[in-house]
Amino acid sequence: MPDRSATGAPLPIAYVTQPGRGATDALIADAVARLRPVGLHLAGTVQTDVPRPDRTLCDMELAVLPDGPVFRINQDRGEAARGCRLDGGALEEAVVEVAARMAEAEVLVVNKFGKLEAQGRGYVPLIAEALGRDMAVLVGVNALNLPDLLAFCDGMATALPPDAGAIADWVLAAASSQQR
Repeated sequence: MPDRSATGAPLPIAYVTQPGRGATDALIADAVARLRPVGLHLAGTVQTDVPRPDRTLCDMELAVLPDGPVFRINQDRGEAARGCRLDGGALEEAVVEVAARMAEAEVLVVNKFGKLEAQGRGYVPLIAEALGRDMAVLVGVNALNLPDLLAFCDGMATALPPDAGAIADWVLAAASSQQR
């Protein structure tokens, strides 16, 4: 569970959720694109879903901020496969890459608080590290995992509207307040 910052104010963590396959990922990617020209040092990931003409489901690519690498985080289990397609090993590799960039970062972007994070794995150690450093943290989450995120944040997370401009504005304000 995160602690409060030295000022006693809630730590700078916010989340966004939007219904629809890939909608939250696209929203976070749009907000990150708006933040790039500002010069903030971002660590984290953004996800892009890549359609495949021979499959109903897309490939999921995770780009490590600020400049790669890119990991395919889904397993190709065939067209008839059911159940989770996440390649946990590829996700963990992405987390290692993000961890290597944390020292220079001002903001952590977690594209998804998913099943692994709900189990205390995946990005959870990096979120805790960022909060311990009073870094701004932006998290995408779906409705299924929202209760787990809220429990992890112990009531200190801010819900953001599904608007890329508002998300970018929150990140800028949160990062600015942490630099004081």
